[in-house]
Amino acid sequence: MSLEDTVPQSIKAKLKVKHGVSLSEVEECFSNREKGFLEDTREQHKTNPATKWFIAETDYARKLKVVFIEFPDRIELKTAYAPNEKEIEIYNKYA
Repeated sequence: MSLEDTVPQSIKAKLKVKHGVSLSEVEECFSNREKGFLEDTREQHKTNPATKWFIAETDYARKLKVVFIEFPDRIELKTAYAPNEKEIEIYNKYA
């Protein structure tokens, strides 16, 4: 999977500037994921199709929370950042 051509420049900039995350790290997380996806059911984050997320490590063991929307023909990346302890607990419990 290559996100380079599908991720808007605004999201790329947000990842780099705000979160210090590269697209290659996000792709590594998709490849290294060991558990399933969780759905974001919070009212202010509801989308159609549903917003999903997961936590995985990059090839260099950096944990990231990856948030995206899955369409039949593509993935729309919303954000990726270092998860907090609460997010890690939720993911480990429900994924």
